[in-house]
Amino acid sequence: MNNAKMWLVVKPTVGIPLFLGAVAVGSFAVHVAVLSNTTWVADFLSGKPIGAGMASATLVLPEEEAAKASYTASAGKEVLITMPDGTTAIAILQAPDQLASY
Repeated sequence: MNNAKMWLVVKPTVGIPLFLGAVAVGSFAVHVAVLSNTTWVADFLSGKPIGAGMASATLVLPEEEAAKASYTASAGKEVLITMPDGTTAIAILQAPDQLASY
């Protein structure tokens, strides 16, 4: 063992539970962070299809670019594009296997 002399300073009855407790606390913290910062994990654990709980996402452009256009993507395959003059258009996203080859 590389650090065998460590047990001359720290008793194994103290060091081993302390080490295992630190591992357990770290693991718990990582799991809490994943569950609170993602939406797909909760869907997966409840048996829903992944992405069923997704809300719409909006791309916020920098101030100098804000006058050009804004984009809103929903959970589906459509993207709503709003131009500066207020006109809108819908772009339909397709998977790469559905694209025509030229």
